[in-house]
Amino acid sequence: MPIRINLLAEAQAAEELRRRDPVKRVIFYGALLVALTLVWSSSLQLEAMLANKSVTDQLTQVQIRTNEYQQVQVDQKKLATIKDNLGALQQLQNSRFLQGNLLDALQRINVDGVRLTRIRVDQSYVYTHGTKPERTGTRVVVATPDTVREKIIVTLDARDGSANPGDQVNKFKEAIAAEPYFKSVLNKTNGVQLISLSPPQVSLDGKPFVLFTLECHFPEITR
Repeated sequence: MPIRINLLAEAQAAEELRRRDPVKRVIFYGALLVALTLVWSSSLQLEAMLANKSVTDQLTQVQIRTNEYQQVQVDQKKLATIKDNLGALQQLQNSRFLQGNLLDALQRINVDGVRLTRIRVDQSYVYTHGTKPERTGTRVVVATPDTVREKIIVTLDARDGSANPGDQVNKFKEAIAAEPYFKSVLNKTNGVQLISLSPPQVSLDGKPFVLFTLECHFPEITR
C-alpha cells in the first residue's frame, strides 16, 4: 500500500491558523460594524434633512396663511369702513336738505299784497371728534364716534304792499307755518320767527309798503 505524503500540510495548517486568528475576525467584524454604522448614520441624516425641509415648508405655508389672514383682516376693516361710510351717505341722502322742495313749498303760499324779495339758506356743520376707549383702574370709558351737527336756517325777506302795510305780515308768517312742507320739517316751537319789520315806506309810484324778514328754523341734527 502506497504511502501519501502531503508536502503542503504545514503551509495549509499555517493558512488555516491564520484564517482562524481571532484578532483578524474582530477587525473584520469591527470594520463591518463601522460600515453599517456609517450607513445608518447617513440614513438618519437624510431623514433629518427631509424632516427639516418638511418643517421649513410647513413654516413657509403657515407664514403665507398668516399673511393672508392679516390681509383679510385689513380688507375686512376697510370693507366695514366703506359700509359705514355708505350707510352714512345713504342716511345723509335720505335726510338732506333739498332746495327744490323749499321753492316748491314757497310758490304755493299766496298772501295778498305780500311778495318775496329774497331767499337765503344758511347751512352750517360743526364737526366733533370722537373719543377712544379708556380704562382708569376698574372704570372703562366707552369710545364715542365722530359726529357732525347740522344747522339750517332759511331767511325770507318780503315786502308787504297791501292796502294797510304791515297787516299781512302775521298772515304770511302763519301761512308759512301751516304749509305742509314747513309744518313737517321746521321746529315745532318757534319754527317761524319774525326778526325784523321796517317802518312804512313809500315806493317810487307813491304806494306805501313795509319790509320784513322771517327766519325758518330747522331742527339741529347730529349725525
